[in-house]
Amino acid sequence: MNLEIPRKFNAIIHQAHQVATEVFRTISRKYDRLEHAYPVELDMLASIMDGMNDSDLHGGAGASKLRQHKDPAQQRIVNGTNMSTVLGLIELCWGDVGLALSLPRQGLGNAAIAAVANEEQLERFKHHWAAMAITEPGAGSDSASITTTARLDGDDYVINGEKIFVTAGSRCDAVVVWATLDKSLGRAAIKSFVVEKGTPGMELVRLEKKLGIRASDTATLVFTDCRIPKENLLGSPDIDTKQGFGGVMQTFDNTRPVVAAMAVGVARASLELTRELLGREGIQADYQHPLFNSHAAVAELYRMEADLEASRLLTLKAAWMADNGMPNSKEASMAKAKAGRSANHITLRCSELCGSLGYSEKHLLEKWARDSKILDIFEGTQQIQQLIIARRLLEKTSAQLR
Repeated sequence: MNLEIPRKFNAIIHQAHQVATEVFRTISRKYDRLEHAYPVELDMLASIMDGMNDSDLHGGAGASKLRQHKDPAQQRIVNGTNMSTVLGLIELCWGDVGLALSLPRQGLGNAAIAAVANEEQLERFKHHWAAMAITEPGAGSDSASITTTARLDGDDYVINGEKIFVTAGSRCDAVVVWATLDKSLGRAAIKSFVVEKGTPGMELVRLEKKLGIRASDTATLVFTDCRIPKENLLGSPDIDTKQGFGGVMQTFDNTRPVVAAMAVGVARASLELTRELLGREGIQADYQHPLFNSHAAVAELYRMEADLEASRLLTLKAAWMADNGMPNSKEASMAKAKAGRSANHITLRCSELCGSLGYSEKHLLEKWARDSKILDIFEGTQQIQQLIIARRLLEKTSAQLR
């Protein structure tokens, strides 16, 4: 197992780090204070970000479809769009998580399109900035409980329902909406639909005020008899009660490593600054002494560095498996669970270790601590990830293990 990053990604990593250093860090505090103001500086980065992604990513912030040769002899090791995406996002979120989520055409809805769309849809929506609308007032981590409906009427689907916590919901060009074709059939009837901005019946109700990632807009959307072409349904229109809603859930297998990468980036930023601030006070991590014989603050740094490295490796593994056509549901959840929890712990502990410097606005430590919290919540909470991992390890269905 080769744990080195392939050299072909060096340019992407360097480019993303330059964006984080020269753009994100310089405006990070500004847009944290100006919540809901659009970061106009990001417009010039849209084309750059498009160039950072491989051609088959179609502009998504997630990953391309899982592809696997039926003939094992034709299978080859691939380091592709999934790997490049997580490596780039680690660097961008080292700069600012909220700004990374605000980049045009890099929405989580783009990842959903990349994961399950057909070739015609990939071409039609490739220049769209797509948000993803899943959560409802009565359905959070349990995505199977959504009540938004989609009814086929002639050549259109008619969507009715309410979606909350939609990242980039006010700025995007389109929203990928999860809705049920038939409530009586449970999760098997849940499908995803692309609703383009300006479609009659889709209304932006409000923008949320948040603890962190304030540069990113978080919207509530209401759909009232919202008509969209039936060609905007992603995946098959057929309801397969045996398969469940594995097609739309594949989106999470793509996006959970993405969120894990975000967590790795912000945690690394906190650790690096904390080492620097402690070093100014003569507290140096020299790695020559065992844990029990080190300064208490240094020993804590060692523990957090180990957590960060474990998170990073799990994230890379989940992305690598997706690139190579391997089912990665368990590994994606492991990466998300570990990285989300570790980022919360690391950013808060770093703020604490640095005392008043970590609590004030003189440095970004307190902001990173606030930003990190969402990374353990969206795309499935810590508890949901552990439940998914348990199901995979014990070979239980969702009905058998709840």
